Amino acid sequence: MNSYSIAVVPGDGIGPEVMDGALKVLAAAEKTFGISLEYHHYAAGAQHYLTTGELWNRDLEQQLRTHDAVLFGAMGDPLVQPGILERGFILAMRQAFEQAVNLRPVKLYPGVATPIAGLTPERCDLVIVRENTEGAYVGQGSTIHANTPNTVAVQESVNTRAGIERVVEYSFKLAMSRRRKLTLCHKKNILIEAGKLWQEVVDAVSARYPEVQVDYVHVDAMCFHLPIAPEKFDVVVTDNLFGDIITDLGAVIQGGLGVAASGNLNLDGSAPSMFEAIHGSAPDIAGKGWANPVGAILSAAMMLAHLGEKTAAQAIEAAAVNVLKDLPELAGPGMGMTTNEVAAAISSQIRADFTKVEGLSVMESLADSR
Repeated sequence: MNSYSIAVVPGDGIGPEVMDGALKVLAAAEKTFGISLEYHHYAAGAQHYLTTGELWNRDLEQQLRTHDAVLFGAMGDPLVQPGILERGFILAMRQAFEQAVNLRPVKLYPGVATPIAGLTPERCDLVIVRENTEGAYVGQGSTIHANTPNTVAVQESVNTRAGIERVVEYSFKLAMSRRRKLTLCHKKNILIEAGKLWQEVVDAVSARYPEVQVDYVHVDAMCFHLPIAPEKFDVVVTDNLFGDIITDLGAVIQGGLGVAASGNLNLDGSAPSMFEAIHGSAPDIAGKGWANPVGAILSAAMMLAHLGEKTAAQAIEAAAVNVLKDLPELAGPGMGMTTNEVAAAISSQIRADFTKVEGLSVMESLADSR
């Protein structure tokens, strides 16, 4: 029996609800596939901050480093000023643990409703690799002449060759396990210096992967092509800010934020990776049972794949798809089931003799690239 130590950070709003659902599904996978997951829960988020004043700190970092992975719910609350939790905890974790890659699949599953007319699963099966520790999210900012007509606000963006290269290298390796096509997404006609550096790195790394077809698309053009022709893309590599934006668009295409998963990957094993649904804390629906837990559940499956438990990860994915296709709606009271009931239904369908989900498997790629 393979055993793993998992740090659990439920967070705020619907975070604890979808986390409970993910843990319920993981428990079913443990029984079916002979895995042992030992959970350690950590209080963090808005309420913890308002009560204690604590965000990310050295003691918490040292504790989390002892685990094999981190499972994260959601964080945020109107009572806390925007940016405090995001920068003071989430971004701090990504940087401290060198979680260089934010991996976000954009996959339309069979039977799942999409707002894009005529879109079919075989046309929407791509992965977006978002640089996760640099860009506009780590640059410093300043304001002078505040609260006057002459106010000036400056926000920096940080791009390093080393940071870009490790993400681009990962993207080429991922493309080799898929359809062997990589697209750089940037805005190099306007963000000239940063765009030039990204393109230089892609060109240099591509020489080591001659089998991979390489192209480029401006981020605004990506927002046009992604909804109507997602089949143009296989692996998309992009910077931190652009990746954050286009993956939300991708989530809508695949059925909504409630079904979108992600992994924040440490690439060298020096620290744990962190897995989370890409949605926020949604405090307006917290406690109502309206949150779709599938994004959190698929993120937990990605965690298992990253740990090497490929079969269990794929079984969770298959069970989730079987339940998703029967939901009248993918969020809110129209789901026809509560958050807990969706998780219970997925748990009941986890089988050792699962039928693999059609298309390319991110779970397989994650497991094989360890």
